[in-house]
Amino acid sequence: MSLSLAEVRAAAARIDSRVVRTPIIENPAVNAACGARVFLKLDNLQASGAFKERGAANRLSLLSEREREGGVIAMSAGNHAQAVARHATLLGVASTIVMPRFTPATKVVRTERFGAHVVLHGETLAEAAAHAHHLAREQGLTFIHPYDDPAVIAGQGTMALEMLEDAPELDALILPVGGGGLVSGCATVAAEMRPGVKVYGVEVEGYQAMRQRLAGQPVQVGGPTIAEGIAVRDVGELPVEILRRLGVEVLVVSERAVEQGIALLAEGAKTVAEGAGAAGVAAILTYPDRFAGLRVATPVCGGNIDPRILSNVLLRNLLRDGRLLRLHLDIPDRPGVLADIATRVADAGGNVIEVSHQRLFAAPSVQTAELELMIEVRDRTQADEIVAALEAGDYVVRRG
Repeated sequence: MSLSLAEVRAAAARIDSRVVRTPIIENPAVNAACGARVFLKLDNLQASGAFKERGAANRLSLLSEREREGGVIAMSAGNHAQAVARHATLLGVASTIVMPRFTPATKVVRTERFGAHVVLHGETLAEAAAHAHHLAREQGLTFIHPYDDPAVIAGQGTMALEMLEDAPELDALILPVGGGGLVSGCATVAAEMRPGVKVYGVEVEGYQAMRQRLAGQPVQVGGPTIAEGIAVRDVGELPVEILRRLGVEVLVVSERAVEQGIALLAEGAKTVAEGAGAAGVAAILTYPDRFAGLRVATPVCGGNIDPRILSNVLLRNLLRDGRLLRLHLDIPDRPGVLADIATRVADAGGNVIEVSHQRLFAAPSVQTAELELMIEVRDRTQADEIVAALEAGDYVVRRG
């Protein structure tokens, strides 16, 4: 079984009134950081916050009357779950969603709010999928696969239709790869609509299942990842077939690159991306020579990131960029010392945002105290100036 541009166009017509045609934008800060013209497809603006609306809306619109009455079930780490829940509810169809136990709380809550009955089961997507299939057989539910279904893939491919219509002079498309539904649908469209456009998939280091399958290697995946939306072991058979036939190359990015992508999108493009949603930008940052000067489109395909994780990513990025300075000082325990340190930092232009002052347990002597400072700075040069100002006051300063 394969897929055609005609089927994707039919899906686009079918879901037109139920899925947002999201904008595609260029951003100067992102272009400068990536060394390319980067066109961002903002599918984080879908009602459920992710591109999965496309495939779910198309597949559910094709349910028979008997299937609608019986209800549907899906397994997902979050975005497919929300999409199925939302569009099933819009159609008046009962939905059950099986999610792995590690799924971020924000995705579980949103899935329930869209009207689904959520079952948390298993430590991996594979375990959640097995349980969902069991429940489907036991309760007579229709299983809505997140990526190994031609109707779902056709729906996801509508993203490429929009990208190539709205930015017709593109050189390449870069698509995150979980199970392969999005990249295979978009690659199908590009191959027929703009054969000269190169299509790349992107996976994170710990979950290279599609790259391994295409290379004929055993699939070995695992470990924590910020891109849990594409942390897949069992990729779709139909996507594998399509990507192999079309010669799509899958690039691999690090966790750190994904964090950099999230931070760049937040600070530069003023848009929120989850880990999977920043994978395309991470690939451009990781392979600068490959994309230098090209017109490249990539989707911010999901924005459902836990606020605490987003906060941590942004702070870690500030530390890496040298815009947060963390200092440890052993100081004499006498009046006026804290005021002197604060004055020296302020005179050098630093902004103290956190102070920890420990007398009883951490200090090496009862005559001293340990001070930890977190200071906001412009750049590494200003950080060096602050350290020099403190050392000029005979303070022993350790960075860390």
